[in-house]
Parts: sequence; structure tokens; C-alpha cells
Amino acid sequence: MFGTKKNNPQIDKDQLELIKHAQKRIKQKKRLYTHFVVFLIGSVFLILLNLVLGFGKDFKPFDINWFVYAILAWLFLLLYHTFSVFVTHHFMGKDWEQAQLEKLVTKQKQRIEELKKTHIDSNQSTTSSEIDTKKKTDLTSGLTIIVATAENNAIGKDNQLIWHLSNDLKRFKTLTNGHHIIMGRKTFESFPKPLPNRTHIVITRQPNYQVPDGVVVVNTLEDAINVSKNDPQPFIIGGGEIYKQAISIANKIEITRVHGRFEADTFFPEVDSSNWKKTHSEFHEKDDKNEYDFTFMTFERK
Repeated sequence: MFGTKKNNPQIDKDQLELIKHAQKRIKQKKRLYTHFVVFLIGSVFLILLNLVLGFGKDFKPFDINWFVYAILAWLFLLLYHTFSVFVTHHFMGKDWEQAQLEKLVTKQKQRIEELKKTHIDSNQSTTSSEIDTKKKTDLTSGLTIIVATAENNAIGKDNQLIWHLSNDLKRFKTLTNGHHIIMGRKTFESFPKPLPNRTHIVITRQPNYQVPDGVVVVNTLEDAINVSKNDPQPFIIGGGEIYKQAISIANKIEITRVHGRFEADTFFPEVDSSNWKKTHSEFHEKDDKNEYDFTFMTFERK
């Protein structure tokens, strides 16, 4: 949203697992090759031991030299070893385990959804929307959305702003300074580094998501609001999905309306005039630091 985050090259956990897996496979194949070479040498040795040195020359079960049985038994072990390396590993290796895990997770999610439906049906006297409204009213009295959006509600493309407005950045800094700022993972990753003098709350479903010290990671917007409950005015700063969730519960929207229409992949929800009233409007013409005309606007919930 405010720049491109510079990622230092490093091996993540998944890459490390792939490297370990590859090393393990190399060792398995080396052991199989060694087994094959020893089998060939051992077979020749058993034949020479019997036919040249005469060891066990009179021992012929079913009129067949004993070394034939020994070589066939050894060959069976070699084939079993080969099967384990190339066949059993393919069907019951790492990919197979991952597929089974995904099946179990899917079944568990279905079970959770069934339990949710059952719980809702057993509490028809109080609808889920009424419960959510009460919780949100208690926690969101000062919740404010802040956004820069074009006339077609475009706010960004490829996780970046489409324009550069110096005054908008200054306004964002002034309004959010000293407050909690709530955002999605992609918005956070667009920062080169965390913004100073603000408490960052990042919403993500990724497990074990790594962030710098001082940044708070949560799984839902409700959790983010709970974390910032002692802040009289926490700010929602993006991205598109977080805005869509927050617009129904926020009490104020600070908009920088950029006067133009832009191609984008992320959009801000339409501000419904039946729910919101404009309390402030301040027009600015473009200049050498602001490439488009824009208007600062404030909306408050009716």
C-alpha cells in the first residue's frame, strides 16, 4: 500500500523440508545401488564357492545346486528393497501423507460447520445478526476506516497504490499517529517496515506467520478489535476484504477521494448514503507533489 517490502533471501521451512527430503531420497537410492552391486558380487562368489572350491557340492535339494536357492532368496530381498524405494515411497510417501492430512482437515471443517448450524438452530430466539450487532456496538464506538479511493472506488492494483499523493500520506500519518492500525496480511507486507508510533494488528489465517517484535497477529477482524479495545480510535487501513468486513461496524470513514477512474484489482465498498452522512469535505487541486485532484472527506454513521 505504501511501498514495496524488501524480502531478504532465505530458506523457509518448506524449502528446508524439500532439501531434507531430497537428501533422504539420494541416500535411499545409494543404498539400493550398493545392495545391487553386492548382490552381483555375492552371487558370483556363491557360484565359485560351489563349482570351483566344491563347497556343498553334494547338497542339491530337488537336484538343484544350493547356491541357486541362496541367489533366488537374495534376489527376492533386492526386489523388495527396490519396491520399497520406488513404489511404496511413491504411494505412501510425503505427498501421500499430505493428501491424507488434507482429507482429515476437510472433514473436520465440515463437522465444525455442522455444529455451527446446529447451534444457530437451537437459539432461534436470538439471531446471530443480533448477537454480532451487540458485540460490535460494545467494541467499535470509535472504529474508523481510513482509505484513499478513486471515483470508481478503486484503491489499488498488485498490492500497491495507483497514485502518489503527498498530502494524503501526511493526512494518514497525522490521523493514525499513536493509534492501533488494523490491516490484512497483504497490506502489511506492502510496507517496507512497520510504521513508527503505531500498533500494527495483522489479520491472517496463515499459521505461525512471522512478524517483527511489537506487531500483533490475529485471525479475525473481531479479534483485532478486541486487541485494540483500549484505543479510543483504532483505524482500519486495508485491504479490500478487510474494508468490506469493517464498513458494516465502523462509525467513521476518512476518505481521500481521488478524482479520476483507474484500472484496479482492489476496490472499496460503496458508501451507502442511507447509513452515512458526510460531515466534512475539503477539495485540493493537483500540484507538483500530488498528481491528481482530490478531496478529503469524512463520513459518520447516521
